[in-house]
Amino acid sequence: MGQNAQTRWWTDARVGYIVIDNPPMNVLSDENRRGIREALDEFRRNGAGAVVLTGAGDRAFCGGADLKERDGMTDAQFDTQHYLFERMVRAIYDCPVPLIACVNGAAIAGGLELALACDFIVASQTARFGFSEVMRGIMPGGGGTQQLPRAIGVRRAKELIFTGDTFDAGQALAFGLLNHVCAPATLHEKTFAIVRRILANAPVAVRQAKKAVTFGMQMDLRTGLFFEIEAYSRLVGTEDRQEGIRAFNEKRPPRFTGK
Repeated sequence: MGQNAQTRWWTDARVGYIVIDNPPMNVLSDENRRGIREALDEFRRNGAGAVVLTGAGDRAFCGGADLKERDGMTDAQFDTQHYLFERMVRAIYDCPVPLIACVNGAAIAGGLELALACDFIVASQTARFGFSEVMRGIMPGGGGTQQLPRAIGVRRAKELIFTGDTFDAGQALAFGLLNHVCAPATLHEKTFAIVRRILANAPVAVRQAKKAVTFGMQMDLRTGLFFEIEAYSRLVGTEDRQEGIRAFNEKRPPRFTGK
């Protein structure tokens, strides 16, 4: 288990857990930014097969930057702090295994960007979302202007970014932003049930599939198809590929080793 003043992380049964713990709104401090990066580095070293990112309590997943902390900052200090945020978001993008956002409450501004950087989102019925940056004289700068249009469509994303309006979990599900919406009491159970299903599969195959989707979506279709075959071909010589076929023919669950 690792932790700093406002972030906790640990691994259990091949699942890496990260909790943003800066109540009441779990706003992002420099401690959080460093903690999330350190956690992902540790999970990469210890071979975690999936990662869950959530917030402490039931009020907020993450409320974005700490605006009280930013009051009176010089331009140079502001730029330095934002660079730490950029590094944290890139670490999430670069995570090689599935990373699921378990959104237990408000995901606003940088908090929504954190959730969007994950592979998909499972949210509580009480969650709410929005980009409030234009109300503060800035704009989303951690991938929000790129990820939200890709998730819900350009025109709807423009309206939400330009107005700063918030929207609830039901709207987010209808927009296509969320994979699942759960009652608060069942949120973690639902998230971990999905994670367990992922972990039952061949680890290398899951990583290669994530790579193919993530990078393929940044290419034209023909190039993406070639990239997919490259990712696929790396699985042919694995022991897990042979085990998957044996298990099917022997009518038993596979015993994957990640090799």
